[in-house]
This record gives sequence, structure tokens and C-alpha cells, in this order.
Amino acid sequence: MEEQLKIILFDPTVGKIATILIGFIIIWILIKVIQRNFISKLKESGNRYKIKKFSTIIGYFLTVILIVIVFSDKLGGFTVALGVAGAGIAFALQEVIVSVAGWLAIMFGGLYKTGDRVQLGGITGDVMDIGVIRTTIMETGQWVNGDLYNGRIVLVANSFVFKEPVFNYSGQFPFLWDEIKIPIQYGSNYEKTKEILTNVGKEVVGDLSEQSSKIWNVLQKKYLLEDALTEPMVSVIANDNWVEYTLRYVVSYKKRRVTKTELFTRILKEIESTVGEIKFASATFHLVEAPELNVKLNQNTKE
Repeated sequence: MEEQLKIILFDPTVGKIATILIGFIIIWILIKVIQRNFISKLKESGNRYKIKKFSTIIGYFLTVILIVIVFSDKLGGFTVALGVAGAGIAFALQEVIVSVAGWLAIMFGGLYKTGDRVQLGGITGDVMDIGVIRTTIMETGQWVNGDLYNGRIVLVANSFVFKEPVFNYSGQFPFLWDEIKIPIQYGSNYEKTKEILTNVGKEVVGDLSEQSSKIWNVLQKKYLLEDALTEPMVSVIANDNWVEYTLRYVVSYKKRRVTKTELFTRILKEIESTVGEIKFASATFHLVEAPELNVKLNQNTKE
């Protein structure tokens, strides 16, 4: 029994396994210490998240390197077999490999980060987590009107960043242009209508115009963009039924619905206070009565 125990203890394979276990424990203790004492103290959550993910990947990489080094003398005869097996695995797991490549593009290419509102793979929502294989999104829209959460959490493969466009609502320019349309009856005070819409737009979203203008100027210096108007703008068109006013404005990507509600509320009050000087238009239908038809029937009877 003692001899068998000595044989097991002094077996090179057992020693290598023990070395791997000890090295594995040391590697992950160091990773956890670094994450807890250094990475967790970073102020910016985005950088903290990225560095923590990267440190975890380094831990896996060091573990694989440790195993390869320990068993390096045993791997020489399996080089060809491993090459063939690796090619087969790469073909079978090509979607996973592309997803990992997508994760690298997301993390280091600046496509989006946690907290951003994106449209990815046909899904719109806020990014909750960026995994190596999938991105977790809290979905908005669908059966819920407006940019509100519907409560559904969606996992989207990172490979979609290479297959479809990535729409980022909150990237380098965290604002959106939105507009509302107001139909006004013919014969109303057109100038006063335009004045009301302009004043309400400036009062509700005027502070965002200056903020968005500064960010847009930065983008102009970096990219080839024209000088866009970020202040509220009113345009007018006339159609067969009414005069249509359009108020175009800049809004935060998370406050489109709230801002639109406030604008409509203020505009309704202002127009109603004109006491008929400005009237809203609506679609009306006039039903024309069909004319009466007098039908005479001539009946020839035979006696």
C-alpha cells in the first residue's frame, strides 16, 4: 500500500496536475485582488466595466498558457491532430468565433457601451451588459408606445455588429431631432400661430439647443458634417384641408415622449387662449343625400 502511494505521489502526471491546480488558484486570487482593490475603485463605470471584463479574459488566457507550459512535453506528438481538430472546431463554432470578434470590436471599437440606447439585430433598448458572446438589452417599444421599457430582456449575439447596422441613440451625440405637427384652419392668424410655436419650443427645449450645439460643433471638427440648426424651428405647408405647422426641435434621447407631451400641452393652452383667433383644423366629411327616384311601371294586361 505504501509503495503504491509513493508511486502515485511521485508520478510526473500527478505532479503536473498539482502544479496546474496551484497555479490556477494563484492566478485567480491575483485577478480577484486586482479587481477588488484597484479596478473597483475606478470612478467611471464604463472604464471599470471594460477593465474588469478584460482582466477576466486575461485570467482565462493565463490559465490556458499554464496548462500548455506544464504539459508541453506531452503535446509534441499531437500537433497534427490538434491542427485538424482545431480546423473542425473553428468551422463548427464559426458563429461563436464571429461573436467573440464582435465583442472585441464593441469593446475596443467604441460601437456602444453599457447604458447606451441602441438598435441591434432589430431590437431597440438600453444595453445592460456586454458579454463575450452576447449583448444583453432591456427592450423598449414593441407593444408599448413611445421609448418606454416593455420589461423584456433580450440577448443579441455580438456577431450582429458585422451583419447589420448598429444604431446608437446615445453615442457621441446624445440628442435626437424630433418634430410635432399642428393643423390650423384657413383664416386663422398665421403669424401669431408661428410665434406661439416658436416661443413654446424655446421655453421647453431651449436649454438643450445650446448644449447640443456645443457637442455638434465638436463633431463638425472631427467629421465632415454641415452646420445643423439645433434651435427650435417652425415650418409651414398648406394642403387641401388645413395649414400644417411643424415644430422641429432637439431633445434628449430618453425624454422624447415627456418632451412631446409638455409641448402639446403648452401649445393647446396657448392656442385656446386666443379665443378663436387661431383654430385647430380637423378632417370633416359631408354626406350628400341621394336624390329621390320616381319610378313608373307600365303594365300591359291582356284581356
